[in-house]
Amino acid sequence: MDKPTWRVTFAIHRQKGQEKPHFDRFTLEVSPDEYVLDAIERIWAFHDRSLTFRHACHHATCGTCGVRINGVEKLDCITRIADVTRDGGTIKVEPLRSFPVVSDLVVDMSRLYNAMERVGFRQVVPVTSAPAPGSDQACLTGDELRLVDCIECGLCLSACPVTADAPQYLEPAALGAMQQGIQAGDETLYALADSSDGVWRCHNAFACMAVCPATISPAQRIMEMRRQFVGRRLQRLIRPRKEPEP
Repeated sequence: MDKPTWRVTFAIHRQKGQEKPHFDRFTLEVSPDEYVLDAIERIWAFHDRSLTFRHACHHATCGTCGVRINGVEKLDCITRIADVTRDGGTIKVEPLRSFPVVSDLVVDMSRLYNAMERVGFRQVVPVTSAPAPGSDQACLTGDELRLVDCIECGLCLSACPVTADAPQYLEPAALGAMQQGIQAGDETLYALADSSDGVWRCHNAFACMAVCPATISPAQRIMEMRRQFVGRRLQRLIRPRKEPEP
């Protein structure tokens, strides 16, 4: 039995250099079970070779293909067409917010990478040690444990309502990446997070949690750090003062 197909219009954000942003529309026959990235690749291959977009792994591991689909931050490689429109509908695809547009759907991700570098985050490829005898489980140790679940897609930064108006804000991904270092007693990270551009700039919108494809919950980490900072301040206030020596 043939699979059903839908007729869907894709409104794709276009912008080259200094030209005014606009949308080009492409109508395709698609399977509702296809992903939005499949359609974008087909548009590039058969309709417009000048279309610029980012993609790599096709299974939500690299974080490369982050865009806004119908106004919501998503990875288009795992976003099913049936989940964002219906037969005869339209899918609007735009670049992420709070990043400069390089071309069409491609943005300059320097803001995210610079923030990660500022907090000392190093994305590493997990290196596994030899499994113990009789075990088929390899172990991660040391730095390989540090937030390897973050794929640096930038969706949280784009969705955050603070980042557009606060360029110095460390943003959700970088703040989330700081939590382990702070819990380990890193005073430099503590001072950076416990500042006006750190955890206290967050507006508790939890938009970052809603769009995170790795379910890292950066807002939850920010709230946990806030509680930790408040507790530390209270301890300092109630700590008994040393009596002066005679």
